[in-house]
Amino acid sequence: MQKPRARDLGLPFPGHPGPLNAITDVAGVTVGFTTLTDPAQRMRTGVTAIRPRDDAGVPVPIWAGHYALNGNGEMTGTHWIDDAGYMIGPVCITNTHGVGAVHHGVTKWMIEHYAEFFQKDHGWAMPVVAETYDGVLNDINALHVTSDHAIAALWAAKGGPVAEGSVGGGNGMIAYQFKAGTGTSSRLFEIGGQSYTMGCLVQANHGRRPDFQVLGKPVGQLMPEGMFDRGTPQKEMGSIIVVLITDAPLSGLSLRQVAKRAALGIGRGGTPGGNSSGDIFLALSTANPGPMPQRAAAVLTKAEINGELIDPLYLAAVQAVEEAVVNAIVAGEDVATVKPVGQVVPGIDTKRLAALF
Repeated sequence: MQKPRARDLGLPFPGHPGPLNAITDVAGVTVGFTTLTDPAQRMRTGVTAIRPRDDAGVPVPIWAGHYALNGNGEMTGTHWIDDAGYMIGPVCITNTHGVGAVHHGVTKWMIEHYAEFFQKDHGWAMPVVAETYDGVLNDINALHVTSDHAIAALWAAKGGPVAEGSVGGGNGMIAYQFKAGTGTSSRLFEIGGQSYTMGCLVQANHGRRPDFQVLGKPVGQLMPEGMFDRGTPQKEMGSIIVVLITDAPLSGLSLRQVAKRAALGIGRGGTPGGNSSGDIFLALSTANPGPMPQRAAAVLTKAEINGELIDPLYLAAVQAVEEAVVNAIVAGEDVATVKPVGQVVPGIDTKRLAALF
């Protein structure tokens, strides 16, 4: 059963969330999971799949921008996003050693899902696959994740409420030395009299307990109990992947600027973005659907938010990221470590957290 989310605990996050307070509040966005848990095999890992739109047969480009606050991690496909300002297909998130298997699975899924495109054109697949390290709670060297797990997560993608915590790629993840993983949220905002939605999904595996803040309160210092010792307590060893999706019309350049704001969102939680952390962010826009460039006209016409009026969108992104991280943490429950053996990564005491507010 899903635990109470951060707002359910009475935490007064700013801004106006969508009906689900999830990335799926953006029309057409679906999310799927493959969650792999088997203590006998020291297995706690998985795959998270995000499909920005249902575009079977021939892919419809998704306008995209990316930013890395600290690059000790991986997100494939970003070189092309930086140059072209768009991507095609889904986004998947897994563990560090699962990137290759998931990339292979997504490629296979794309060839099947976009069958007409790959049969008639010289179609190429350049999937976006990101990762964070789950080797404390999962035998990451056993390579539990396979290409079939990625395919299963993609076919499982659906709209509606999104599970949080120990699901999909977030299954083995830790944030601020609490059990964490997958978190999501959304924000509604207006620009020029038009309403838009900003959705966010994070795979939170970052931060040190003493740095942890929630809405300005030093929660990590007020709740120091139960910190497991990874062996380097003064060093941030994890990572975070942030995916932001909006229905507002934006260019690739503007989306790169949106992706940068994810850094401000995670910063509100207290992390400085340590040297050993992979803090990598992707921003997408589902607006301006159109044909693949090789099938399009010589001159393209697209709508775009005026950059001079874009600040409400930036604020929505920052607020959504901040809340998604806390949602990932409050969903966590106590889990035994596999490396080192014999410790427990605790779920946060949500009653104590609520009492602080």
